[in-house]
Parts: sequence; C-alpha cells; structure tokens
Amino acid sequence: MRLALFEPDIPQNAGTLIRLGACVGVAVDIIEPCGFRWSDRDLKRASLDYGALADVTRHDSWAHFEAARPAASRLILLTTKSHNNFVDFRFQPGDILLLGRESAGVPDDVHEAADARLTIPMRAGARSLNVALAAAMVMGEALRQTNGFAAANREVTE
Repeated sequence: MRLALFEPDIPQNAGTLIRLGACVGVAVDIIEPCGFRWSDRDLKRASLDYGALADVTRHDSWAHFEAARPAASRLILLTTKSHNNFVDFRFQPGDILLLGRESAGVPDDVHEAADARLTIPMRAGARSLNVALAAAMVMGEALRQTNGFAAANREVTE
C-alpha cells in the first residue's frame, strides 16, 4: 500500500501525511511541483522526527510518477467528485491512495487515470475534509481490510 500526494500546496499537510506513512508503515510518493520548498520548516515541524523513518519518494512530475508506478498497482483517487463511498470499496495491498492538491484537486487527465474514485460521505452543506484527515480515514479502512496494521506492527516488533 502507498500514499501519493499530487502537487501538495500546504507543507503542514504533507508533513502530517509523511508522519502518517512512517507510523503505519506505508510509503509516501510526493508528485511535484509542490506549492512550498521541500526544506520548509512547517513541513519539518509537522513530520517531527518521523522523516527519517518514513519511506518517501519524490517524483518530478505526474509523468515520472506514472512511469515509476508498479504495473499491478491500482490508483485509488480520493475526491469529492465521486459517489463511491470508501467503506464500500474492497482495497488490495498494492493499492495507491492518491490525494489531490488542497486548492484544486487533480486535473481531468489524472482523474481519468484513476482505477477507482472514492469519497467520504459528509453531511449536506459540507464541502470537504482536510486532506490529511481524509487520507487517515481512508488509509485506516484500507489497512484494516488488507490486514496492513498487523504487517506494520510485525516490522516494529521483529
């Protein structure tokens, strides 16, 4: 399982997601360009000292990410432009959860490249959740379904 951030805008969210990946044993792909410098202090503050524990791969562009993506992986886009509830989806261990830019989501070509598009149901009038919160909710369900929490725990205790 992997977590991919498409051109993230906010360093605190990227740092939080790097920390999430480190804590649950999920690799993180950063698809550039980012809306901040990689050396940003807010990125480092949010990821705390988990940066060294995290498995982070930076890609210069969407094309480079696509070229590096394993052929057997499914790209699962979290989006507000879907009616497919994430809790009804059957995740697989090789899935890549893709998150769009906080300010604009993903462009149409990236949206179309996804193998599945999932949403988090919300009450009427609510537009969206913070990207890091959304990722944590869906990643938790994906790891639960694929027994990924047990795999992450084995790595730590062995």
